[in-house]
Amino acid sequence: MEAKKDSTEDKILEAAKTVFVNKGMEGARMQEIADEAGINKALLHYYFRSKERLFEAIFAEIIKFAFPKITRIVKSDDPIVTKIEQIIDAYIDLLIKHPFIPGFIMKELNRDPSGLFKMIVKFGLNPQIIMDQAQKAMDRGEIIQIKPQHLGINVVSMCVFPFAARPILSFVLFRDDPKALETFYAERADVIKKFVIDAIVIKK
Repeated sequence: MEAKKDSTEDKILEAAKTVFVNKGMEGARMQEIADEAGINKALLHYYFRSKERLFEAIFAEIIKFAFPKITRIVKSDDPIVTKIEQIIDAYIDLLIKHPFIPGFIMKELNRDPSGLFKMIVKFGLNPQIIMDQAQKAMDRGEIIQIKPQHLGINVVSMCVFPFAARPILSFVLFRDDPKALETFYAERADVIKKFVIDAIVIKK
């Protein structure tokens, strides 16, 4: 019975991801999610009483996958360059496993940024920590002087854009060849790491 319950919950979460990405939180309907999952609406309400709880469950799933790894990286004693490389690896790994994330988050930022920010705070995400570490590395002369905010956005945007623009990349660059596109994504972390490190490390 427990295995069936877990299977049903997984189906609901996958269906909700699909509907939320296509419709956003506001446009999504519980009936649509139930239809996508292949269950009746009553069973959906048994597992999740509202769209908000579903949204939080999906976000929690993402955080449980990514946050412990990122936290270990940030709290480690590794040099800032190593941390940046590890964060890029973790971010690309997250996006390969959950490619719906960029579209999902952008729709919610346009709809209700305060709700998303509250959830980020709830799960304890604090990018200021790594930015402070980057600033200290600059003060020590390990990396070039650049606003930590710009450094963070440069890294994140290079990771996220290819996934957010997946349909464009697939059609324009890879002629709708899924294997070529997946190879590109598999290479992406190494390309970004080399580009960022070459740009910021002070040669001595």
